[in-house]
Amino acid sequence: MEFEKVIKERYSVRKFKSQPVSPELIEKILEAGNLAPTAKNNQPQKIYVVQSKEGLEKMDLSTPCRYHAPVCFIVASDKNIAWSKGSHSTAEMDACIVATHMMLEATNLGIDNIWIEMFDSTILSKEFNIPSHIEPICILPMGYREDGCFPSVMHTKRKKLEEIVEYR
Repeated sequence: MEFEKVIKERYSVRKFKSQPVSPELIEKILEAGNLAPTAKNNQPQKIYVVQSKEGLEKMDLSTPCRYHAPVCFIVASDKNIAWSKGSHSTAEMDACIVATHMMLEATNLGIDNIWIEMFDSTILSKEFNIPSHIEPICILPMGYREDGCFPSVMHTKRKKLEEIVEYR
């Protein structure tokens, strides 16, 4: 798909079919995340692919926002690897860039998705045995949207460029 079409057509899907996502497509989505730029190229990202029945049940303990997606990616960052200067760390920023690459590639491949930040990181880390130095940043539920699923009415509301851009 043409990039401009990908960024215009992607929207947050909140109702997924149970149809699984093929291993080949999951691999392509992971590769896109792996190509994302990170500070100093430290690549602190850690991605957990959750698709088993047991794993999805554990996922549901930490968030009400899986929306029945057949696969979820936990995008996390290793705080010990992320670049930092003083108290500033790029752990979260790096993981966000990785997650964005993954979402856009998923859309490109016809896989619907949503970015979830509403989860209990303590439960998530416990259920998936995520070490304390690995910080879960977001969950990306992915799959194929149910028929009759449409973007939120807020999806197309955008500020005018004049409101957000200043030329100096």
